[in-house]
Amino acid sequence: MTTRNNRTNSALMVIDVQNGVVRRAFARDAVVARIAGLIEKARREKVPVIWVQHFSAELARGSDDAKIVPELVPGEGEAIVEKNYGDAFEATNLEEVLLRHGVGRLIVTGAQTDACVRSTIHGAFVRGYDVTLVGDAHTTEDRSAWGLPPPDQIIAFTNLYWNYQAAPGRTAKTLPAGEIDFAS
Repeated sequence: MTTRNNRTNSALMVIDVQNGVVRRAFARDAVVARIAGLIEKARREKVPVIWVQHFSAELARGSDDAKIVPELVPGEGEAIVEKNYGDAFEATNLEEVLLRHGVGRLIVTGAQTDACVRSTIHGAFVRGYDVTLVGDAHTTEDRSAWGLPPPDQIIAFTNLYWNYQAAPGRTAKTLPAGEIDFAS
């Protein structure tokens, strides 16, 4: 149903699953394992896997913190979109990558739920993409010391509100990894 004309394909997006980003993330190992399973499924079904990698003062190019976690390895020919802002569309080549693959629907995983994941799902939605957030394949770290709810509540809230996003000609929903169907 995307408003992206002639873009009927889906893509799996893996946002910022980097050592320094997920080191202290809630349910890190379980989330990374679910993402790995989705990557395998996408590859079997010939669905593009789009990797997003954040760089900043804390995540310097070439540093161990900036590297994608060792459990997840980008495949040959899979796009790696480098970003410096929360929204993976801002000042990147993401739009061109998605156009090249005919993508109108994004299945989103990654970190941090309350930052780059949230920014990117909204960025995609306002740009006309259908967006499915994989509810058990995104995570964040505990920022309750700064007054935020604990990470499990941030994840639950994000999953809940994403189901109620609405705009003409687009869909937004949250599904668990086990219910992801790249064809629909």
